[in-house]
Amino acid sequence: MHTLTLEGPGILKSVEAAEPGAPAPGEALVRVHRIGVCGTDIHAYGGKQPFFTYPRILGHELGVEVVATGDGVTNVKPGDRCSLEPYVNCQKCIACRRGHGNCCTSMQVIGVHTDGGMRERFVVPAHKLHPSAELSYEQLALVEPLGIGAHAVERVNLESDEFALVIGAGPIGLATMQFALEKGAQVIVLDINDGRLAFCQKQLGVPHAINGLHENVLERLAEITGGDMPTAVFDATGSPRSMMASFDYPAHGGRLVFVGLFQGEVTFNDPNFHKRELTLMASRNAHPADFPRIIDLIESGRLDTNPWITHRGGFNDVPQLFPTWTNPETGVIKAMIEL
Repeated sequence: MHTLTLEGPGILKSVEAAEPGAPAPGEALVRVHRIGVCGTDIHAYGGKQPFFTYPRILGHELGVEVVATGDGVTNVKPGDRCSLEPYVNCQKCIACRRGHGNCCTSMQVIGVHTDGGMRERFVVPAHKLHPSAELSYEQLALVEPLGIGAHAVERVNLESDEFALVIGAGPIGLATMQFALEKGAQVIVLDINDGRLAFCQKQLGVPHAINGLHENVLERLAEITGGDMPTAVFDATGSPRSMMASFDYPAHGGRLVFVGLFQGEVTFNDPNFHKRELTLMASRNAHPADFPRIIDLIESGRLDTNPWITHRGGFNDVPQLFPTWTNPETGVIKAMIEL
């Protein structure tokens, strides 16, 4: 069975691996058809991903087909097309007991902490599969990254007509924008890449864009918001410089959400933070209920995934293509691996 293994930073190899065994009770054997490449994969390739060890089979944004099921599985059947919810939680810890399984104390994300879907077939917990009779495998592979944005927006209880700033126009930032727009917010995107800013405005309909390299960010935010500043700020960059600068952007009484992360510490000026009574949040993964909700939004046409895929590659070509996908100059929004 063909498998792509990240043996170390910058070392992605195609290898032959043994076929998976039959699914146990509660499990399903799936065939992988589409794999989305995300920032986590790119950071792991670059040796900059927290909570990561090598070697690892990457791949957690997946569109899969059910091949066989173990005893007791009722939510899916052979032939079903599914999105995979890759967050395997213990269902027993304090977080899980309180409905926060997305930040389980012993979280194992498929493709990050355990081996993922950059292979032809593998066995997964069946209850983590979310079927759709209408969506393509490509659309199903996009449900997980959309879920990251959906959860981030839910964290702040975003209201209609709020000014919401999203920093970083990569896939997770785009997902956050999609759901902020769906809530009716006045979305502002901040990035340093004119191509990505144009994409956000033309393809997603984001009304306001700021290039942090060429514009004074604080002045532009004040101009756009009538001097009030955004009441919700999402940093999806994973850049320490950006994340620490983001403390200056929220309005008094505003909320700041770190959707991205990096290996290191965040510092900020406490009086500046305290006088505005800011709320600082982290946002990790997504909830199980986000997956069927997003599938329904795509099926109904309220979410359009067509603009997302800018690059595609066949499974056997990935070791040669992957380094080019890590280069922002190539204009990658989302690369999709086809099996």
